[in-house]
Amino acid sequence: MSDTQRLSGGPPEGASPPRLGLSRRALLGGLAGIAGLGLAGCAMPAASGAAPGPTIPPATGRVTLTYWAWIKDLQKVLDVYNASQDRIRVVASSIASGNQGGYAKILSAIAAGGGPDIAQVELKIVPEFAFAGALTELGRYGAHEVADRFDPSAWTQAVVGDNVYAVPQDTGPSVMFYNRAVLEDELGLKPPRTWPEFADLMGEVSTAKRSLMSISPADTGPMVMWMQQSGARWFRPEGESWVVSLHDEGTMRVAEFWDSLFDKGLVDTSVNPFSTPWMTAAASGDMLGFIGGSWGDALIEGVPGGSGKWAVAPMPRWTDIGVGSGQHGGSAGAVTSNCAHPHEALEFLTWLHTSHEGIDGLIEHTGIGWSPARDYIGRSRMQPSEFYSGQRYNQQVVAPAAKEQNFDWVFSPITQRSEAVLADALRRRALEGKPLRESMPEVEDRLVAIMRNIGLDVEVAP
Repeated sequence: MSDTQRLSGGPPEGASPPRLGLSRRALLGGLAGIAGLGLAGCAMPAASGAAPGPTIPPATGRVTLTYWAWIKDLQKVLDVYNASQDRIRVVASSIASGNQGGYAKILSAIAAGGGPDIAQVELKIVPEFAFAGALTELGRYGAHEVADRFDPSAWTQAVVGDNVYAVPQDTGPSVMFYNRAVLEDELGLKPPRTWPEFADLMGEVSTAKRSLMSISPADTGPMVMWMQQSGARWFRPEGESWVVSLHDEGTMRVAEFWDSLFDKGLVDTSVNPFSTPWMTAAASGDMLGFIGGSWGDALIEGVPGGSGKWAVAPMPRWTDIGVGSGQHGGSAGAVTSNCAHPHEALEFLTWLHTSHEGIDGLIEHTGIGWSPARDYIGRSRMQPSEFYSGQRYNQQVVAPAAKEQNFDWVFSPITQRSEAVLADALRRRALEGKPLRESMPEVEDRLVAIMRNIGLDVEVAP
């Protein structure tokens, strides 16, 4: 995809999402190593799960599916589905979020031959679960035939090579939330359209004794979001190998940009976004914004006294490289390798995430992030927002951002290890002053070593 195509917002309407040429050997070559290293050392299914078993035919009678997830009140939405037909019954079971023990519970249960039929898995973790043999490949059950019901930017995140390992549940197209009353009315400033304008605005807001935004050195989500938007391609499956590059033009431009802001003392790392101190600062008008996933809207609505004062703008962008927005967060419904009814699981998940009833129910009861459906954002998201200054921000800002994604981005087969290594680099930048432009090649070396140690074929891009 050319830079011109990227800047215009990705594939044309109706286009199928791109597929990556990843061989089965490259996909499954690291199973044994990942079982020992990945997902915080959780128990993994045996490597024998690498070879797909026979395709399971559709059920001839009624079936019950179990769904393990950490989103709240999921059963209320499942009840709507269960009442709509008499063939498939879905029952939710609440678990801790992924990194708080949910993933360990899911994988341990699968390794023991049990577990759920469907599990909530973050989109960035789907490749790790797939490589661990924990998921059913859904292409054999008709997934490619329903792909056109989903937004391509969401669908591509659940695809590894030509293999579909999950159905996207929600995504996090990135935008800028800001205190309009302070930034525009009081200070006479405007939200930045470009990253150079963002740097200038950081300085002006700092001069006014305010903070435009803060970041947590322990959270690599924003860094990945910045890199995605810049057009970076850190991990690229190619034939029998993974091509790795954490030193490309997009990566180094972002690293040098944030190095300059750190060097000028403009990056606030004193409070974590949405923590109690952050909310207090936002309420007083001292913390003016947040750049991140669209799911941030519900959290910011918790700012005391903020109604009518906040607004939403597009994420700042580069004008000559990359895309309009990055991706920050998102989950999928993944059919596990122990599921006895994958046809029915895919049928249900397609209803849940593309039907009006499913999407509206998820928004109302679970507070789900951005809908992965191609043509429906949810009834409530079509309305103007009193909190956000009367804006129809979901239609005006978030929907375009969802279409302006880096369709070439692929998460790695060692995402949690990658995040740990990246967090080390970000902490060194924030606490020790080591430039990111120096750390990124070191991060690349460490990740390549991990991948090779678990048996993956890896090439380093020139």
